[in-house]
Amino acid sequence: MGKGRLEAFSDGVLAIIITIMVLELKAPHGTGFDALGPLMPSFLSYVLSFVYVGIYWNNHHHLLHAAKSVSGAVLWANLHLLFWLSLLPFTTAWMGENHFEALPSAVYGFVLLMAALAYYLLQRLIMSTDGPDSLLKKAVGSDWKGKLSPVFYATGILTSFWQHWLAQALYVFVALMWLVPDRRIERAIKH
Repeated sequence: MGKGRLEAFSDGVLAIIITIMVLELKAPHGTGFDALGPLMPSFLSYVLSFVYVGIYWNNHHHLLHAAKSVSGAVLWANLHLLFWLSLLPFTTAWMGENHFEALPSAVYGFVLLMAALAYYLLQRLIMSTDGPDSLLKKAVGSDWKGKLSPVFYATGILTSFWQHWLAQALYVFVALMWLVPDRRIERAIKH
């Protein structure tokens, strides 16, 4: 099965996710800078989630570019990833409107954790579909970022009940870790 349709569908879903997130931002009722202050948590939540969606979009593109073909299992794994990412608008709005309090921050981290695990599963299924000479398998290697990210998300979830700002710092740290696109796949494709 070709991968173009899968990529086009995923791009569309990710574009809708970003659109829903931005529509959750409400305009202030005042006209001065002081009217923007109460909106800062919602805006910061949006920025973080926008970065995460961008990271997934970028790495998903590289992932599919390295894949030779897709199977039924890959299609379902991709939907599994998109399901978790589609919950970002809800958790982003909830966390922002409640000023990064414990439970909304923990649920946000849980969605990030599940999206990371879904991405890992998708990656593994693509490698399995492509067989032992999988370009993706050669490119990914030990995948330290992919293995470390869920640990930081789980720590953020637990930390959110103790110090929710520390949880946010962990979520930001993981985003910064992934901000630069995965060059391993680009290098493998060039060779």
